[in-house]
Amino acid sequence: MNARTDDAARRLAREAAQWLALQDAGGLSAEQRDSLSRWRERSAAHEALWQKAEALRERFSQVPAPLAATCLDRPDPDRRRLLGQALAVGTLVPLGWLGYRQLPVDSWRADLRTATGERRGLTLPDGSRLQLNTASAVNLDFSLGRQRVQLVAGEIAVDSAGSLQVQTRQGLLRAGGASFCVRLGGRGCAVSVSRGQVDLQPLSGPGARVDAGQRALLGASGIGALQPFDAQLPGWQQGLLLANNQRLGELLRELRRYRPGLLRWDPALERLAVTGTFQLDDTDRILALLAASLPLVVHYRTRYWVSLTPRENTA
Repeated sequence: MNARTDDAARRLAREAAQWLALQDAGGLSAEQRDSLSRWRERSAAHEALWQKAEALRERFSQVPAPLAATCLDRPDPDRRRLLGQALAVGTLVPLGWLGYRQLPVDSWRADLRTATGERRGLTLPDGSRLQLNTASAVNLDFSLGRQRVQLVAGEIAVDSAGSLQVQTRQGLLRAGGASFCVRLGGRGCAVSVSRGQVDLQPLSGPGARVDAGQRALLGASGIGALQPFDAQLPGWQQGLLLANNQRLGELLRELRRYRPGLLRWDPALERLAVTGTFQLDDTDRILALLAASLPLVVHYRTRYWVSLTPRENTA
């Protein structure tokens, strides 16, 4: 990093620290909140740094303010070391843990991340549109002519304005003027293309091209068979969860991604069939709708500890 770039990064860090201090000093006025929103929207770098500032405040309540400012102000190697120190001395906020239960340490350190149940969208420096689904994290690299997004955790949707790369731990995706989703999972990285074409290159083995209306599983040593899907169906990008004669267990496993805390169900409910369109912004309402249409009961021990059991037949 040259001196000019370093000075710009430090100036941006100071601005983020000043906004954070002003917010914590007693809240922001409506005018100040609007100014902060405009500051965050100036660039992806502004938004990424603000998220880092909030992450330090939210997750480590005992970290001194000077350490937080230094973490924002340092190049990556030192910043990561200081974040490690913060982990050693910080106290996790219980509800914060519930919100971030799916995010490992690498995600806390990422440039952009979402909590469980949160979705976020922004415009990248090249004009591409990026959306993060629940419990997701990315790093951005748009320096020295690079146009790369590294998917650290979770799922993203990309509407690329031009040549763009997405790096995952299984391999590399290359797209030009395409719309696609990338989701990390235990068996690999699922790639679904709704517009244009995306080239997949695993860490080892031959690559493949995925066209609009196709999806494939990218593994570190190969690519699964191409499969068709209906690219016109709405999904999480529109805040919706769709089920068409789907097993309840499958729906609940997907729903669990959007709810902080514990969601459990009796195995007897696993094979019940569900059809419907549900709003992801209100997962409690989804559970209530399921209870109204299926023979099950929802039990709340707390807001974050929920279980589903079969409804007893009283007839």
